[in-house]
Amino acid sequence: MDEMIFNTLSISAVSSAITGMMGLPSTHLAEKPLSSLLKAADYRFGREKADRVFMYNPDAIALWLFQKYTHMFEEVLLNTSLAIPLASVMPSVTPVCFATMYTGAFPDKHGITTYTKPVLKTDTVFDVLIRAGRKPAIVSTSGDSISMIFLEREMDYFIYETEGEANEKAFELIEKDKHDLIVLYNGSYDSRMHKVAPEGKEALQALSENVKTFGKISDLIKTNWTSHNCVLAFAPDHGCHEIDAGCGSHGLYMPQDINIMHFYGFYPKKS
Repeated sequence: MDEMIFNTLSISAVSSAITGMMGLPSTHLAEKPLSSLLKAADYRFGREKADRVFMYNPDAIALWLFQKYTHMFEEVLLNTSLAIPLASVMPSVTPVCFATMYTGAFPDKHGITTYTKPVLKTDTVFDVLIRAGRKPAIVSTSGDSISMIFLEREMDYFIYETEGEANEKAFELIEKDKHDLIVLYNGSYDSRMHKVAPEGKEALQALSENVKTFGKISDLIKTNWTSHNCVLAFAPDHGCHEIDAGCGSHGLYMPQDINIMHFYGFYPKKS
C-alpha cells in the first residue's frame, strides 16, 4: 500500500493542554487541547491541577524512529504513561513547529512560516504563565529557535553553547524547584542526523543520549518535586528523512517529517 498516512492530532493542541493541566486559560489563538492529556492528568492528580511541568524538546525525533528503534526508548517508556501520535505543521522546520507548539496557533496565525527566527509577538504559553504570576524558564543552546523566538518576555532564559551545559542547568533548576514550567531544548540528534543521516552511528548515539537525559530528568523530578503534581513530557517538534549523499533533512509534507510521538509522565505529589 503506497498511501501516505499522517497522524490526525496536531501539535497545535499541546499549548492549551499545558495551560489546561495547570488550571490556566489558553493562549489567545490556541486550538483545542489534547483531551486525552487533560483527562490523564485529571485522573492521575485526583482532579487537582499540575503545578510543575517540564517539557523536554529533543529536535527531529520522528515517529518512525520510535517504531524502528523502540528498544532505544526504554527510559522514555518507563517514565511516562501516555503516548500520543501527533502531526507536525508545514513547513516542518524547527522555528515553525515550536512556535505552533507553544502558541497553539497554526503558522498562518502565529506568523512564522519559513525557517526564520523572529521574536514572536503572538501570545504564548509563557505569556499565560507570566500573567498568572507563575514562573517559566527556557533552557537552550545559543542560536537555536527556542533560544530566539520566545525572547523579550519577563521570564528566565538560560542559553549555553553546548547541550551538556544546558542539560546541567536544567538539572540544577529542578533541584532548586523555583520554576513552574521548564522547557529544555536539545538539538544534538538534529545536528548530527543532518550530517550523517537519521540512522547514522553518530545520530543514533545522539538519540541514545537524549533518552538518557530524559531518564535523568525523571529521576530528579521524582526526588525533588515530591510536593508538587508534576508533568514530564518528551516532546519533539518534527521528524526527519534521509536524502542523497547520506545526509538527513526535514521540512517536507511526508509522514517521515510530519509524524511524531509525544510521551507524558504524571507524578502526583507525595506530601
